[in-house]
Amino acid sequence: MNNTLNAIAALVNEFTKLPGVGQKTAQRYAYKVIDMSPSEAETFVAAIKTVKQKVKYCSVCGNFTDVMPCANCSSVANILCVVAWPKDVLTAQRIKGLKASYHVLHGTISPLDGRTPDDIKLKELVKRLGDGSVQEVVLALNPDVEGETTGLYIARLLKPLDVKVSRLAQGISMGSDLEYADELTLTEAFNNRRTL
Repeated sequence: MNNTLNAIAALVNEFTKLPGVGQKTAQRYAYKVIDMSPSEAETFVAAIKTVKQKVKYCSVCGNFTDVMPCANCSSVANILCVVAWPKDVLTAQRIKGLKASYHVLHGTISPLDGRTPDDIKLKELVKRLGDGSVQEVVLALNPDVEGETTGLYIARLLKPLDVKVSRLAQGISMGSDLEYADELTLTEAFNNRRTL
């Protein structure tokens, strides 16, 4: 019996490592896994293994992909949409009228968290702008202190490169997460973007 409880506790502990999953939710997840048929459990485990084996970061934009370069980087766009995290690419793709390539920074500048400009993919961003094909960089960062700090830093960094730098308009509430914005709000924020 003790081994059974230890096994359940270990599974609950693993689920609590997921973002937004507290102890009670982790327990519900663990009991759901216990209630799965063996084939359902194998499918669940196989999905986790497959994603860990096949999904990598694109060597160009830094988004998730299973081919190099990713499908988005295979096509050329004159707008480069800069986001903080790979999940933000899916959110930005909901913006109607945005035909862009993407660049994932893998974070934002946050001195309180010890993240400096050297800790995010800024050198790679500058390198991508070297051939002159990008006419505008649209910053689609969360409207919070870290997003604003990163946006202003990028605008100053790119000023000598003679490329237009704009930011989504403030239709997105300050302090909120980009991924929770609805399609209309995202589209309006894009249409009303401002030059930095």
